[in-house]
Amino acid sequence: MLPSEILWPSAALVLAWPLLRQRWALSRAKHRSLAGHSRLAKRLARWLPGYSLDEQRFFDADGAGPAIAARRRAAFDALSAGFEQRHARTLALTAEAREGLPDLQLTGRYRVPFPFSDLVSRRLRVGAFLQAAEGRHLVDLDGQRFIDLTGSYGVNVFGADFYKACMAEAAQRASALGGTLGAYHPCVADNVQRLRALSGLDAVSFHMSGTEAVMQAVRLARYHTRRRHLVRFAGAYHGWWEDVQPGPGNPLPPRETYTLADMSERSLAVLRQRRDIACVLVNPLQALHPNHNAPADSALLAGRRSAGFDRAAYTRWLQRLREVCTERGIVLIFDEVFLGFRLAPGGAQAYFGVQADMVTYGKTLGGGFPVGVVCGRAALMQRFRPERPADLCLARGTFNAHPWVMAGMAAFLDRLASPAVQALYADQDARWNDRAARFNAAMAEAGLPVVATNLQSIWTLGFTEASRYHWMFAYCLRWQGLALSWVGTGRLIFSLDLGEAEFDEVLQRFLAAGRDMQAGGWWLPPGQTPAAGPLRRRMAREWGRAVLGRRA
Repeated sequence: MLPSEILWPSAALVLAWPLLRQRWALSRAKHRSLAGHSRLAKRLARWLPGYSLDEQRFFDADGAGPAIAARRRAAFDALSAGFEQRHARTLALTAEAREGLPDLQLTGRYRVPFPFSDLVSRRLRVGAFLQAAEGRHLVDLDGQRFIDLTGSYGVNVFGADFYKACMAEAAQRASALGGTLGAYHPCVADNVQRLRALSGLDAVSFHMSGTEAVMQAVRLARYHTRRRHLVRFAGAYHGWWEDVQPGPGNPLPPRETYTLADMSERSLAVLRQRRDIACVLVNPLQALHPNHNAPADSALLAGRRSAGFDRAAYTRWLQRLREVCTERGIVLIFDEVFLGFRLAPGGAQAYFGVQADMVTYGKTLGGGFPVGVVCGRAALMQRFRPERPADLCLARGTFNAHPWVMAGMAAFLDRLASPAVQALYADQDARWNDRAARFNAAMAEAGLPVVATNLQSIWTLGFTEASRYHWMFAYCLRWQGLALSWVGTGRLIFSLDLGEAEFDEVLQRFLAAGRDMQAGGWWLPPGQTPAAGPLRRRMAREWGRAVLGRRA
């Protein structure tokens, strides 16, 4: 062999080594779960076969036996008939609208784990229409009242009446200008000054949704850093656009998004090493369940769900992340679209004591109207380069700064600054932590396998025993007059003005729903509860049969 033939592979390896080492570091910085490996998650999503349990296996999916299965069938039939009678008009309109509303088809299908979905979607129907919201209550088309634990997906921080008042004031304030667009309503100038003070940043832009606001923040970060890639953390949600939501649910694989492990030294090392990262996106809601996707009952396959909030640990992580981004010239973006001003009047930045380079808001800030907002440092918010007149970063929308939306925002900000609303923030951590502790004590005393974990007024429920039927708890809660979002018990959102008597009523309804679960045989006595291992093996056999059946 000639010397050149020996040296060439060695030289190539030496030249490629820095890139290989960088790629290895990136791989090690990913979380080991599917939430951290979006390409693998997408491949598995394509491979996983869909199947439905027939009625016999539906009620005995854990091998509890014929007697328990019969109790479950009777409870299921009774609940189904009760819903059909109690919510007849609401269910009728939902069925009528479903054919033309793909959103309803999706949410109806994914309320529960997919093997149970077919029978549940046909026979345990849930209404999607409401006629009124009053205080902490929602009213459906049949006049049935629910205590609202949906929080309108993050909009409702202060109760329905608060936002109805904001919207009424907006209508009065902006009625003279109506829907005239292009020029600004005078309240825009005041909104800008207030948002600058609240965010601690220099400039503001308005958009029509939180997703749009995050898109603009990332766009500006790329424009000013001249880098392409962004970093998000495993499990975090930042809207449905491009590959920033890179796993199942997006038809495209990730191209310019790195998904790294949250609260990880290896992730900080990647940020220090790479030169292609424009920005880091942080959704502070992930402090409640780091490196896990948003908890939904459809993922309760064997009944396990983990969550836990450590304010001190998450604060230290954000502080270190801030230091590394500053050191490397990476734009740190706080996505506060969901949390908004729930944790503190100054948002998550104020709550954790960390200043971002850019912050996005949405949902609650519109005072009941749809909105997205970007606040950022002046240098990052500029859309052009004076020295390069053709080098622009455009982001405009016809309905940005709509007069009614801006007036609703002004009404929201007025009320946010009022002494009555400011008082709601006093001792929030202690108040909601105490409520969670009381809730957990009551569940344990009643012998119910339920435990709440909270980030102040945002809760997620976990389960202390394995089961394939924890998803049924959401339906029992609904029967007891508690409104949950379509993800079920994974996310409960309380309004900050919920009083002690109202919380006690919520607690009593939870206990009643838990007793319904026990009476129906969905939750077994402690000695009869199956272990998680046998349940997973049973599911693996089901999947295997489904795969073989599909191939046949």
